[in-house]
Amino acid sequence: MPKKIFFNPKQYSLFDDNQDSEKSTLTGGADLRTEKTGKSELETPVVELEKNNLIKYISFGSGSSGNCSFIGNEEEGFLIDAGVESDTVFKGLKDNGIALSSIKGICLTHDHSDHIRYAYNILRKIKTINLFCTNRVMNGLLRRHNISRRIKDYHVAIFKEIPFKLAGFEITAFEVPHDGTCNSGYSISNGKAKFVLATDLGRIKERARFYMQDANYLVIESNYDMKMLENGSYPEYLKNRILAENGHLCNDECAQFLAEIVSPKLKSVFLCHLSNDNNTPELARRTSEQALIQRGVTVGEGSDSLVDRAKDVQLVVLPRYDITRCYKFRNSL
Repeated sequence: MPKKIFFNPKQYSLFDDNQDSEKSTLTGGADLRTEKTGKSELETPVVELEKNNLIKYISFGSGSSGNCSFIGNEEEGFLIDAGVESDTVFKGLKDNGIALSSIKGICLTHDHSDHIRYAYNILRKIKTINLFCTNRVMNGLLRRHNISRRIKDYHVAIFKEIPFKLAGFEITAFEVPHDGTCNSGYSISNGKAKFVLATDLGRIKERARFYMQDANYLVIESNYDMKMLENGSYPEYLKNRILAENGHLCNDECAQFLAEIVSPKLKSVFLCHLSNDNNTPELARRTSEQALIQRGVTVGEGSDSLVDRAKDVQLVVLPRYDITRCYKFRNSL
């Protein structure tokens, strides 16, 4: 009997009532998760994830110049986005003792070039990995002239708010408002802790809030300072795009959200996707730090020093171009 291939030609969030009626073309994006085991990975008990007691995180770049990060454990991991040159990513992995053979896939948040520019190049160099994204994101990639149509051969379709397994983690994509195609944040669990990433989002809506407030480790956009944007040199149409509900998140909105959700279970926050022209790392950090302090929370710098470890929450600004150290989070929650 031939193996069943599960395909959904149109990707929606289960909880979004405002989806448009745009028809998607078939991309060949099949759900191949049953290929090796003969059963859906959704049937795998979450308890199996508890064998992995460590979450590793590296950022290779964050911002409109390129976005890519690594999430892993002791044995394997995966990339989120592929907007940083592959040689830079591979060097960062090697310098941290992470073999390319341990990379099991790439998860894309959306189809903007600063998130997908080097996806096909990385897929060709590692060869054995797949590209995990919604069907609509894949269609967005195929509309780009600078992306090989062969990228669809690596595609594994994912569906918002339906968990899938990859590299020892259970991953759930969720809706975020942005002007890309079918934009996703990711909630990533190893059975004990949750690492949540939400970048390129104009507002934090209900479904995104649901996942983000449950994070132990959170990557959140802090793109621009309102005054710098208003008084800056950007043309009005670009300012309006950034300010829109499906644009980017400002420092104040990020800080307000963190102050609302902070609790003892939130251990580390990474501010990502800072504007090069309308923000500074110091300003982004100070805005969120002050909001947290007003809630009576002590804030560390993520340096892993004894002084920092005594703080309630670690607050780190991700660099635009540089590779961060490998953050290692042990599950003692």
